[in-house]
Amino acid sequence: MTDFHLPPADLLNQVLDACKRAGASDADVRLGVSEGVNVSVLDGKLETIERDEAAGLALRCFFGQRQASVSGSDLSAEGLEALVTRCVAMAEAAPEDPYCGLMAADDLATDLGEMELSGDEGETAERLEAEALEAEAAALAVKGVKQVAGCGTGWSRSERWVAATNGFASHKASGSSGVGLAALAELDGAMERDFASRSTRKRADRLSPEDIGRLAGERAVARLGPTKIESRTAHVIYDARVSASLIGAFVSAISGPSIARGVSFLKDKMDAQVFAKGVSIVDDPFRARGMGSRNHDGEGLPVSRTALVEDGVLKTWLLNGPSARQLGLKPNGFGGMGFGDPPGISTSNLYLEAGDQTAEQLRRQAGEGLLVTSMFGPSINPNSGDYSVGVSGVWFENGELAYPVAEVTIAGDLPSMFARMICGSDLEFLGSRDAPSVLIEDMTIAGA
Repeated sequence: MTDFHLPPADLLNQVLDACKRAGASDADVRLGVSEGVNVSVLDGKLETIERDEAAGLALRCFFGQRQASVSGSDLSAEGLEALVTRCVAMAEAAPEDPYCGLMAADDLATDLGEMELSGDEGETAERLEAEALEAEAAALAVKGVKQVAGCGTGWSRSERWVAATNGFASHKASGSSGVGLAALAELDGAMERDFASRSTRKRADRLSPEDIGRLAGERAVARLGPTKIESRTAHVIYDARVSASLIGAFVSAISGPSIARGVSFLKDKMDAQVFAKGVSIVDDPFRARGMGSRNHDGEGLPVSRTALVEDGVLKTWLLNGPSARQLGLKPNGFGGMGFGDPPGISTSNLYLEAGDQTAEQLRRQAGEGLLVTSMFGPSINPNSGDYSVGVSGVWFENGELAYPVAEVTIAGDLPSMFARMICGSDLEFLGSRDAPSVLIEDMTIAGA
C-alpha cells in the first residue's frame, strides 16, 4: 500500500487544522488508498495484466452555510496546502445552502469495531490467470458456444480514513476478487451473447471459475433462436439475476432528496400498504463479508438493520442530513459517502426477503408468461411510477420453459406492480442489492 510520511489519521487532522486556520468554520476529509491486479485471457492465452496503485484525498470546507469540495492526488505538504487554500476560497464564494452542515457530535456513531471485509491475501497474477483460463475453457466446453470475449479476473484491496471537525474519525479496510466473462453462442449463423460474473470478499465464498464459465456458456446457448411474440397482456417473472432492479426503482422513490423535492410516486405513502402483504425489504449493514457492509453512514451516523418495508407497509424514508433538515425530520443512517463531498443517499446490503415458492412453482402458478433474464433501457417516471423496459428472456407455457424471446418491451406502473408482487424462494446474497425471482401478473408486453 502507499507509504505516507505521517500516519493517515495524523495527516487528516493536520488538513482539518489547516482548514480552520484558513478561515473555514468546519470541514471534513477523506483519504483513500487502493491497489489491484486485473488479468484477461483470450483463446487460451494471457492477454493483459494490469496493476494499479492509487491514493487520493477529498476535502469539503464550510464557510457558515456555504460549502465547497475539492479532491487531489498530490499528498505532499505543498499539494495539501494548495488544496486547503482552494477549498476554503471556493466555500467562501459559494451560494448559501440552508440545509448543509456536519452532524452534531452527540449524534455520531461510537461503535466502530473492525468489520469482516478483508479479502484474500497474497494474490498473484499467476493465480488470477489460471482462474481466467479455467473459466474460459469451461464456457467453450458448452455445446453451441463458439467464442469467449472479455474473460477476466481481478483482485483489489483498499483502505479509507475519514475525519471531520465535529470529532468523528474512522478507518475501513476491505478487499475483493472476482471472475467474469461473456460467451457467444451460434445457431445457423446467428449469434447470441450472455455473461456470468461473481465478486466476493473471499474466494471461498464464490462459485469456482469453472462453474462461472459454464454458467456464461449455458446462458448464451439458452438465448439461441429467439422468437418474436405478439403484443399482449401476460404474467411476467423477473429472474433473480434481474429482479433487484425493482428494488433500485423503489430506493429512488423513497430517497430523502426525492421526497423533499416532491418528485416521487411514494411521497404520500408513509405507513401505507405499498407492496403486497408478505413482502419485506431489509437493509443489513452488518453482514459478515457483505459487499455493502459498513459501521457508520456517510456522515458518521450510526447504522442498524432496518426494515424499509414490512409485510408490504412502507416504514421509512432514506434520509441524509440535508434532506432530513429540509423535511424537518431526523437523519436515519442512510447518508451516502460524504467526508470530502456533499453526502448522497445509500443503502448497505439491501435485499427483498424470499417468499416460499421456488422459481418453478412461480411458473406453475402463472401458467403462461415471460421469464425475463436480461433488461436494457429502463424508463421510469418518478412522479407517476410509469415504467417500461426492453427485455429478453424465455416464454413459458403450462409452467414449463418453451422458447427464447427477444426484442420485447414490458410496461406497467410501479405502484400497481409493487401491490401484486409475489416473491420466490431463490434469494442469494451476491452483492449489495439482492432479490429472489419475482412474479408480477398482468403486465403489458409489446412484441412484434
